[in-house]
Amino acid sequence: MTSGLLTVFSQAAFAQTAYMDSLRSWRKNYVEAHELLKTPEEQALLRFYPLDADYRLECSFERISGGDWLQMPTSGTRTLMARKYGQLTFRLHDTTLHLFVYQLQFLLAKEATRNDLFVGFTDATTAEETYGGGRYIDCVIADIHDGQMILDFNKAYNPYCAYTTGYNCPIPPKENDLPVAILAGEKNYGKKMH
Repeated sequence: MTSGLLTVFSQAAFAQTAYMDSLRSWRKNYVEAHELLKTPEEQALLRFYPLDADYRLECSFERISGGDWLQMPTSGTRTLMARKYGQLTFRLHDTTLHLFVYQLQFLLAKEATRNDLFVGFTDATTAEETYGGGRYIDCVIADIHDGQMILDFNKAYNPYCAYTTGYNCPIPPKENDLPVAILAGEKNYGKKMH
């Protein structure tokens, strides 16, 4: 094997290790900073799929301009105003899939959240291994580059409604129901809600 190939393999291995380390750090921070689960006993009931680099996907992003504001139902009594910001297209296990990316109106009111986007989805694990109300992935407008965006299902997490009642968690629209099992990210919480 030539030194050039060794260098390429070594760089790829380093990048893979750095990526997995960043995921471990993200997960640790997610658990430790969880606003609802403060005690070590509560945090110990958080469950996740094993980290898997195959669930970090390069997606094509198609912007949807001038979308109308629509009512997005929630788990509570409120509805949220949302609009389609764009559509992601990607391949997973030889299947071409699509997800819509939403902009939530209430996030536009604050400087800190003005560029936040919302990807809520359900999949073949929903209401079985994962929360019945779907899971979320956070992203921001700056994640989109030249019609591409990385979607990392390892960072899929449960809404607050998976742990307690009294929240208005957006319910992912039917059009974001994936016909495959996403075996990445957060699973069902280990304790039933009161």
